[in-house]
Amino acid sequence: MKAALLRFFLAVALLFPFVPGVLAQETSGKVLWAYDGDTIKVAGIGKVRLLGIDAPEREDSERDRYLQQQGVSTAALRRISAEALRFTIAAAKGKTVALEFDRERTDRHGRTLAYVILPDGRTLNSLLLEEGLSVVYRRFDFARKKEFLAAEATARGAGRGLWGNR
Repeated sequence: MKAALLRFFLAVALLFPFVPGVLAQETSGKVLWAYDGDTIKVAGIGKVRLLGIDAPEREDSERDRYLQQQGVSTAALRRISAEALRFTIAAAKGKTVALEFDRERTDRHGRTLAYVILPDGRTLNSLLLEEGLSVVYRRFDFARKKEFLAAEATARGAGRGLWGNR
């Protein structure tokens, strides 16, 4: 009996990673506010930082350095910051979104880290990259990093957003 039970649990443990969605925790809520291109407020959750991306800040920041090294001017960064905010508001504000989590659920500022899934099934994080309104956050590893790097490369190649007239 013990051997059969042990085999059962071993089989379940081996199959567990292959069951879609089992490992990804998900919750949902209505987007109440957009603070900037990559940070929103979700009812019942609070501040949510879009995982894996970095949109330019409203004001000059140390975080500008990477994009400036890529040839993006300070004026373009401020303009794209405003565009990213408008895009996030249009895409998500007032809508119920699903939040999918990765390994880390919060950042050092206490914000929830998540992939934000819009009602139509598209991921807001990816859309901002595809439009050239954000870049991949390279400092940390996350599950969708390869996918996000490909989306950023496509935007760069097409000259969208940050990668347009710099």
